[in-house]
Amino acid sequence: MDTTDSENQLLELVVTNLGVIEQAALVLKPGMTAITGETGAGKTLLVTALQLLSGGRSDSSLVGVHGDEATVEGRFICEEGEVILRRVIPREGRSRAYYNGQLSTVGFLQEFSGPIVEIHGQHGYSGLVHTEHQREALDTFARIDTSRLEKIRADEKALIAILEEHGGSRGERSKELELYKFQASEIDEAEIIDAGEDKRLQSEELLLGDAAGNSEAAIQVAQLLGSDSRFIDEISDALRKVSGRESLKELEKEINRLIDEASAVASSARDITESIDSNPEKLSQIQQRRSLLTGLRRKYGETLDEVLLYRADLQQKIEMIEGSSQRVKETELSLLELREERDSEEQRVLEERKKSAPKLSKEILQHLVGLSLPNAFLEFSIEGKSGDEVEMLIALNKGSATQPLSKIASGGELSRTMLALRLVLSNNPATAIFDEVDAGIGGEVALSVGAALKNLSRNRQVVVVTHLAQVAAFADTHIGVTKTDTKTGLNVEVVQLDDDQRIVEISRMLSGSPESENAQKHAVELIAASRSDT
Repeated sequence: MDTTDSENQLLELVVTNLGVIEQAALVLKPGMTAITGETGAGKTLLVTALQLLSGGRSDSSLVGVHGDEATVEGRFICEEGEVILRRVIPREGRSRAYYNGQLSTVGFLQEFSGPIVEIHGQHGYSGLVHTEHQREALDTFARIDTSRLEKIRADEKALIAILEEHGGSRGERSKELELYKFQASEIDEAEIIDAGEDKRLQSEELLLGDAAGNSEAAIQVAQLLGSDSRFIDEISDALRKVSGRESLKELEKEINRLIDEASAVASSARDITESIDSNPEKLSQIQQRRSLLTGLRRKYGETLDEVLLYRADLQQKIEMIEGSSQRVKETELSLLELREERDSEEQRVLEERKKSAPKLSKEILQHLVGLSLPNAFLEFSIEGKSGDEVEMLIALNKGSATQPLSKIASGGELSRTMLALRLVLSNNPATAIFDEVDAGIGGEVALSVGAALKNLSRNRQVVVVTHLAQVAAFADTHIGVTKTDTKTGLNVEVVQLDDDQRIVEISRMLSGSPESENAQKHAVELIAASRSDT
């Protein structure tokens, strides 16, 4: 018996309080494993457990009566060594995922288990249902090497990133450069003196805007505080009264300062009066200048200081674009050559995919005939520049229109279709789970299905949940699921059957009577025949 790659497989599955299963532990070996038992015993729950470990959707209804949560744990061996995945489903709240005891995510479980476990069944899912995996399957079958195309596309992205880093293509950069130079010229033409120019102009505008009123007010101030004013006379009189008094020396100093300050203010008032000129033309010039500066502030900054900083930034951008023009030119030429190479490679891959698709369809259909799907028809839809959009379309009955794999309604038909696909395609994933693969078949067809599963298990683990003795007889390992009614409820046991137990179980599957001598004889014959066929 050939075995699966020990570097990639499921070693053990432990289930606690999942549906009717209180506790179950399965040691999964290489080759083909059959899981059998009476209806309602909990066989499909083991598949459900694997779905949960693979990141499948959880449901609180799965929690049994033996606690407030259900637990599924799987021990895998892979390149990293032994890995334990764990999924906990509480009766209330969200499920939890664990990787080697550490809290993880359902998405990580999907990512980790995807290359290892693939589940097929009415309530399961398969990687091959997804179109991206169908494309990969076609490429694997036809040995289509897409590495060169992938590298070209990666290099193309890198060159585009360089162009974006330097401002885009020459056409885009030219537009940007034109804009930056226009903005710089607009700011330069304003000839901003400094960041405080706008405030000074505002003061001048206020002064000139009411020249007569401002002049009159300044004259009044000059007269009030002038040396010959009554105000100064009264202060001077007060100064004379305190002068020479030792105890009022400080007061005398304060009065002298007050006289000096009044004199200075009066002098400033006279200067302002002399400077104020009712000049409508100058006022208009100031207003126009302020309007220009306000327009710049609206575009480039809240203050003139920010406008000047923006101008400096513009200069850096202009210099960068002008300085990197040669690099951009070289990059664009490289990109042009690369895209020509990409187009050629895409055409090659497209032609190879279209050429190989009918061959793959033919081989799959040959297997489907032996799996009781003789009227099946399968074709590939291949779209896109390189045929990246690959979709497998199938019709299982005469006169039926082809449809995607995901639209197959019957779990048994889907499982058998996936079995046929896996018989033709690659060795991955390492563990294939089939539930209801034998639905609606029997007799010689069942034997064909069993032989096909056995054949598939030569280079991977195959686990099949089956009701048919003809299928179970081909298994290398036989897991029996039994149920018994107790005073406390239903008791479910999951055990690996030895040779004698296996004969009894297959006898039950054949006749409904485990103790029947004829049935047991037939069971022995089935097991022997399955071994001789392999």
